[in-house]
Amino acid sequence: MHTVAVLAMDQVIPFDLSTPIEVFSRTRLPDGRPGYQIRVCAERPEVDAGAFTLRAPWGLDALAAADTIIVPGTADPAAPLADAVRDALRSAAGNGTRIASICTGTFPLAATGLLDGLRATTHWSAAGLLAEGHPDIEVDPDVLYVDNGQILTSAGAAAGLDLCLHMIRRDYGSAVAADAARLSVMPLEREGGQAQFIVHPHTPAPRGSTLEPLLAWLQDNLSSDLTLAAIAAHAGTSTRTLIRRFSEQTGSTPLQWLHRARIRQAQHLLETTHHSVERIGAQVGFGSPTAFRDRFKKTTGVSPHTYRRSFS
Repeated sequence: MHTVAVLAMDQVIPFDLSTPIEVFSRTRLPDGRPGYQIRVCAERPEVDAGAFTLRAPWGLDALAAADTIIVPGTADPAAPLADAVRDALRSAAGNGTRIASICTGTFPLAATGLLDGLRATTHWSAAGLLAEGHPDIEVDPDVLYVDNGQILTSAGAAAGLDLCLHMIRRDYGSAVAADAARLSVMPLEREGGQAQFIVHPHTPAPRGSTLEPLLAWLQDNLSSDLTLAAIAAHAGTSTRTLIRRFSEQTGSTPLQWLHRARIRQAQHLLETTHHSVERIGAQVGFGSPTAFRDRFKKTTGVSPHTYRRSFS
């Protein structure tokens, strides 16, 4: 079983601490087994969490046995990092452990030097401070999370959910990630500069919205040649009104929504069928294999063949 160690430091932000605990502890594999074992670790048994004091069952030595370490944010990102914590994180990284930060948890990672030369993010309000204090890090304040492979960072608050779901998808595939998202009552369609890499077979629609029937129709007709004019005609409205309603209710344009829905369906087919990439591209509505490959890589960051190998 995959072991996740959540590192609790003084003045830890409770939301950041609880996010990985809740998301990973609720994750179940298709056969019902838990996907993760959670351990809350700290330098000392008692941790000041602001509104309360928490007792950590595990010490820093448990980080060495973890498959993934999560570093939540703290109320004072500029607080000095304890030598013991720095050494434990660097040692774990040297052994190949995956390490991810939530919100201002990027600052302790930066203090270890593990982010030097890498792209990273943090809460937008602290991005300037991170860039000023760590010029060797390429700070991107506009994304929900950054995945460098072994080292991952996320923006503040709910972006930690995005990051946890992304790691679940990496570990167990999109179906398991989708189940975890539903249990967290977390929409998978999140706008942001970083392409969303968490998918499931069906596109989430805003329940009760006036667009819900149209979105269901689009989902059922992904393989069709759907232009903006055709979508507006089916909806019985003008293209201008259609664009406005999509912006209000989904946060995107009709064609952006359609592209993401097609890529999500393509990811599902790549994971669950042996169909050729060319056939899958046609099944989800792309006019040519080249157009499909280009859009897929632009959205997910990898080619369809690479994506499929990840889950073969």
